[in-house]
Amino acid sequence: MRKLFAPVLLSLWFLAGCSVNPVTGERNLNFYGADWEQNIGQQMYAPMRQSQGGDYIVDPAVASYVQSVGSRLAAQAKRNGQLDFEFHVLNDSTPNAWALPGGKIVINRGLLTELQSEAELAAVLGHEIVHADAAHGARAQSKGVFTQVGMMAAMIYGSSKAESRAGQQVAMMVPQLGAQLITQKYGRDAERESDYYGMQYMSQAGYDPQGAVDLQQTFVKLSEGRRSDWISGLFASHPPSQERVQNNKETAASLPDGGDLGRQRYQQKMAYLKRIAPAYEAHDKARKALAEDKPQEARKLAREALRKEPREALFHALSGDIHASQKRYQQAANAYSAAIKRDSNFFYHYLRRGQVRHELNRFEIARQDLEKSMQLLPTAQGHYLLGNLERRAGRMDSALKHYQAAAQSNSAVGKQAQRELVLMDLPSNPQNYVKTRAQLDSSGNIYALVGNQAPVAVKNIVVRVAWVDNNGQVRETNRQYAGPLAAGQTANLPLRLGRLSDPNQLSQRVRVTISAAQVAE
Repeated sequence: MRKLFAPVLLSLWFLAGCSVNPVTGERNLNFYGADWEQNIGQQMYAPMRQSQGGDYIVDPAVASYVQSVGSRLAAQAKRNGQLDFEFHVLNDSTPNAWALPGGKIVINRGLLTELQSEAELAAVLGHEIVHADAAHGARAQSKGVFTQVGMMAAMIYGSSKAESRAGQQVAMMVPQLGAQLITQKYGRDAERESDYYGMQYMSQAGYDPQGAVDLQQTFVKLSEGRRSDWISGLFASHPPSQERVQNNKETAASLPDGGDLGRQRYQQKMAYLKRIAPAYEAHDKARKALAEDKPQEARKLAREALRKEPREALFHALSGDIHASQKRYQQAANAYSAAIKRDSNFFYHYLRRGQVRHELNRFEIARQDLEKSMQLLPTAQGHYLLGNLERRAGRMDSALKHYQAAAQSNSAVGKQAQRELVLMDLPSNPQNYVKTRAQLDSSGNIYALVGNQAPVAVKNIVVRVAWVDNNGQVRETNRQYAGPLAAGQTANLPLRLGRLSDPNQLSQRVRVTISAAQVAE
């Protein structure tokens, strides 16, 4: 019976999790329904867009155009009435596109400038629509759950036997699941489905499926050139290949001839975006120069970008970052204000203005900026600075919550937050950060091994010692280690209790605890 338990459990879970793929008609493993997809997509769409550059708004006609093409394709989706399809253009030069469950789809500005026709755009969006329509994200999550269930069943069975983007290196606290959903590799079957049915949707919407062939051929050429922005963008989750080109050719041959390529229309709609592409190239080079500590070069490139397109908020924010890197905080605040004037819905501009206003000791308006940035996208920086402001105002409980949130980030600011937590908490709870135990040396002398598990150095460590003397009396005293003791280090503190000949009696006769410690500034 025990041997049958694990496979039976897995079989029951598998059968319960099987559902019909609405696109292919096949049965697939999927534990998540449409309500889950809708909720996840709705909850994560805005923060994921914020974390990847925000929406492109300089030319609103571009977003409207992408939405119209996407809607034309989404009308062909099997679950068009069930999923709420949305399409946005992100203000990011990385050539990329992704879909969240529930039909929440984006395409980056950097990919739009690489395409040559509306049919190619339709191929990109159609592919992402199928990812949502066929519930590929939910299926990928279900496979993860299935793996975990398998591990759980094995454990049960086993236990029955016996157990600075200088300024833009922002520690974003986006939902982990959302980041996973848009960067995961779907697998060859899901990619083939999205290519094949995406072309079906294209044809049904009146587009020439040759656009999908052209798109994959372009992707293969670009991947052969190994452009780093492509490798880190679309190709990371949607790897191109000659096999996909050939599959698309075969699919196109099976579909009705003709259809809309929309080359001229696409070029007209993208004319302005392509014309000012050099401004974004200058911006991206300036970011790289700033990250390499070349502020003069960055400033020259930023001015070039602003001269070509003064309406772009990102370019003003870049100017602010350059000023901030040189500690010209008032000029930086002015530049961030100019960015907010042009785009008041991007977290980064408020976060950075809040940071420099904090440096200028303008605490109240810094708080307003930081809180606004956190409404748009929670970040470790925002939590950390708000923690500072709350502590300064004497609201210690609120400060602790902000520091605890910031400390979840594996970043420099996360480490700073950990330090602030220690500074606040260690005096009251030293035993949480400094550990000790009694030990014997080779001569039988008793000492306390003291270890610092705090992320900062500590000093004046007081060890409370209780022991049973040779007359059977319990005695107590304190021993102090002056330190400092660095993070992660240990030290031996002699207890001066005499010798103990029998090591087995140590735990019965001696007990040591930490009663006090201070942070070594």
